[in-house]
Amino acid sequence: MTEIDRIIQRAPNPFDTETFWSGNFWQEIQNPELTVDSIHQDVLQEIEAVLDQVAEDRRSRTLLLEGETGSGKTYLLGRLKRQLQTPNFKQLPRAFFVYIEPFTASDYIWRHILRYTVDSLLETPDGLDKSQLLIWLEGLSELKKRGIVDWLRGERQLFIRKLLETYPSGIYNAQEFFGVLYHLTDSELYPIACEWLRGDDLDDESLRKLGVQGTIDTEDAAQKTLANFGRIADATLPIVLCFDQLDNIARDRQGNPDLESLFRVNSILHTQKVKNFLFIISIITDTWRQNAPHIPATDRDRLDGNLRLKQISLDQAEALWASRLYSLHRQTYPQPTSPIYPLIRPALDGKFPGGKTRPRNTLILGRRLYQDLKLQQLQANVSQEASLEGKTAPPMLPSDAQSDPVAAFKLVWIKKFKQTRERVSKIRQYAAPELVQMLAEVVQVLQMEDIQPRLLPSRTYASYSISYRHPGTTNRVGIVWSEDTNMVKLFHLLKGCEEALASHLCQSLQLIRAEGVGSPTNRGYQLYTEIFGQPQNNHFMSDLTSVQYLATHHALVNDALSGELVVGEETPNGSRLQSLVLQTGVLRDCPLLQQLGFFEITSGQDAAEQSLQAIEDFIINRVLNQQCMAIQQLIEEAIAQFGGASKQQVHQLIQSLSLSDRPLQILDPDVTLEEQLIIATT
Repeated sequence: MTEIDRIIQRAPNPFDTETFWSGNFWQEIQNPELTVDSIHQDVLQEIEAVLDQVAEDRRSRTLLLEGETGSGKTYLLGRLKRQLQTPNFKQLPRAFFVYIEPFTASDYIWRHILRYTVDSLLETPDGLDKSQLLIWLEGLSELKKRGIVDWLRGERQLFIRKLLETYPSGIYNAQEFFGVLYHLTDSELYPIACEWLRGDDLDDESLRKLGVQGTIDTEDAAQKTLANFGRIADATLPIVLCFDQLDNIARDRQGNPDLESLFRVNSILHTQKVKNFLFIISIITDTWRQNAPHIPATDRDRLDGNLRLKQISLDQAEALWASRLYSLHRQTYPQPTSPIYPLIRPALDGKFPGGKTRPRNTLILGRRLYQDLKLQQLQANVSQEASLEGKTAPPMLPSDAQSDPVAAFKLVWIKKFKQTRERVSKIRQYAAPELVQMLAEVVQVLQMEDIQPRLLPSRTYASYSISYRHPGTTNRVGIVWSEDTNMVKLFHLLKGCEEALASHLCQSLQLIRAEGVGSPTNRGYQLYTEIFGQPQNNHFMSDLTSVQYLATHHALVNDALSGELVVGEETPNGSRLQSLVLQTGVLRDCPLLQQLGFFEITSGQDAAEQSLQAIEDFIINRVLNQQCMAIQQLIEEAIAQFGGASKQQVHQLIQSLSLSDRPLQILDPDVTLEEQLIIATT
């Protein structure tokens, strides 16, 4: 057996969907070594050319990026982000890059866009030591003249006065807006200054520290504050605003994605002549064809270009295979004569006789062919060695076996949940309409009946609520979620709850809230005790872990509805995702769902037990998905995934699993650990 064949048998499948499924490009870290530059290079160049025009004349423009599912739209956006944020010789990015999550409520769209604009600007580009927001602030003309350090030595009012002189008109709420920008340079006030800019609700003490009267709590205020960024951005780098995964945005009255609201936002920003923005709207071709007629022609005419991703050639598909296999090839010398060994070009020609394909189809085919060849080689070697020793070869999966979708989905969930835990650090990272939408998606998975959005009759707080019925019952359950800290807002929310109950819109009401409810002298507190002193109503405390569960599921829903989710060799749609979530039980340990009665409250396990169980599940699912792995590789992956466990502990766990009734078996436990293989048996 050649050295490369040994490496192939021992290494994970380089076409594994965990490595090529991009999902949300803002959350995924792309490996530049896996990029084939020629793929969609023409579209990338067109986008950059339009961005250069924006940088030159400061006039905002809008591009529509469309393509079939699996054509590489999301990957292209990640590639664009990487290129634009790479520092130039001045140690500056070419543009600021903003990602807007799918909006969940059309009457909250401006606040949603503002929130995610600020969140994105708070990100620090690779290779730089400052956030995009601070780089943007330092790029303002007045700060360039004197420098930010000199401004810090001055007074807040001097800072505001100079900016007012520079921008004497056109800035909404200029006194407070410039004052908050000043506090971005103060490490103590920076967090609450960011919260104010993104439209978070703040308590009176925080407002006093910032020197502002109130928060950005209306659509009009959010719209005008977003325009401030554009008007001031005229003096600094362009801002790329990217909208992706639009199949899971809020619905219109006919149940279609409410693209009309998004295009109306785009038209308003252009009408107001907001400068220095490049808007990129990424959408599936079929979604665009079906919904474009619902958008007024005047709004569609605001598009400055329509870019469509074409299929790739088989030469590009072969290069895509080569990029995946190179990491294995470079481990041996001499390298195989073919850059796509053990695959062959005729496999592409036979599968795609038209000479064209999509990147995802190329990678899925590569995974299946690679796995078949790997298992054929392994079975032949094991059978040969067993025959020489007079033994019977251990049972294995047939060479054409597909990956286990349940095992594959559990691995996808583990990866996504880990990303979410690293990214979501507080409950109020999401606005109430987003939290409620995330919960509604889970309630739908759990097969509740007659799920209705917007329970509360209040126009302001309707999107903070949903209602549903348990199967086989007539009682309607209402859920309201609010983390607003302002007690006046809480009072008005509770008035809406009182009205909903009085109008019999629901028979019981569940409030989800981690923030306080005031003091006994507070009107909101008194109303709270009246409503939730009733036995049929409950107040449940939200927690960060539960939000991370809901956010992980929501991200997978976005991916599935946008045709970007890949599980094993499947590309599950929304209903298939629901089936996998139920089948795997990945939501069972969510504390909030247990409180709400959807799952049994689990008995307390200590952290060590939970960690051990998680590692065991990972090992089983990883081997079932790969069907054969080197134990050393499996140990390294488990430690990297979970941490805290030692190499010896994980190895002992693998050995015990191979001796149990689990479908795992160590091929030859007598060789060194580096040479041991573990397989999934039939």
